[in-house]
Amino acid sequence: MLLYLFIALIVGVLVGSITGLAPGIHINLVAFFLLSLVTAGYFTGISPIILVVFIVALSISHTFVDFIPSIFLGAPDEDSVLSVLPGHEMLIKGQGYEAVILTLYGCIAGIFIIILLSPLFILFLPKIYESAGTIMPFILIVTSFFLFYFEKSSKLWAIIIFLLAGFLGIANMNLNLKEPLLPLLTGLFGASSLITSVSKKQKLPKQRIIKLRQVKIKKKSIAKSIFASLIASPLCSFLPGLGSGQAAVIGSEVTHDLDRKEFLILLGAINTMVIGLSFVTLYTIQKSRTGSAVAISKLLETFSIGNL
Repeated sequence: MLLYLFIALIVGVLVGSITGLAPGIHINLVAFFLLSLVTAGYFTGISPIILVVFIVALSISHTFVDFIPSIFLGAPDEDSVLSVLPGHEMLIKGQGYEAVILTLYGCIAGIFIIILLSPLFILFLPKIYESAGTIMPFILIVTSFFLFYFEKSSKLWAIIIFLLAGFLGIANMNLNLKEPLLPLLTGLFGASSLITSVSKKQKLPKQRIIKLRQVKIKKKSIAKSIFASLIASPLCSFLPGLGSGQAAVIGSEVTHDLDRKEFLILLGAINTMVIGLSFVTLYTIQKSRTGSAVAISKLLETFSIGNL
């Protein structure tokens, strides 16, 4: 059994690296595709925990690698450089490699934070969630207004997209489909990002490849980014409807004035923490906050501490 779990781990890391490098292939899409194969009877006789280890390894590995296509293939044109993420800004200056390394530093920090926060989640989250259950809608409404308020481009468009996403979710979950999220994930995470990447015609400058020790970042900046991720990621791990994107906005606004390097570390840490803590959340309050956690909840009848 241990050998099979190790094989599942290695294969999950490899597949997660491939999906991370391939634009338009999201971990949720792969997880639900695997779940559809299980439902169709393709993995009869294989222990569910082996498939769960594969999904977890895939999900965590994906968060480390998916910054490469998002930074290098999502390059903006010259007119929109000032409005894009710091990774694209650094790419235009020939510093795309350094931008990716900074996100990896954040991801590595995120792994250690997950290990440190997991016992606290297990001890306190059920009590907090039970107490907050009655006021959960109000917490989400306040959080939504917070995100609207700090929207820098167009608050009106932010509200319109927010409402459209809500109607899409309601319509999708009321369809007579066994796996309603599969076509939804294919469209939102697949087609949209591919079309965006293909439509960009920006000519990129030659990128500087530097040694790791030449990637300069102050200890104070690392601490600032980690503090921001500690504030936002736990909230988004158990509150419904909030993901790593919203966590990044909340974390950056709470700490104020993050420079582009600090923001990239923050993004890496949050990406890994949200997906990792979602598995702990699944165990503690039996709620799925990511597509991978949903797939795991359907594979395992009970998610025990041994499974975690």
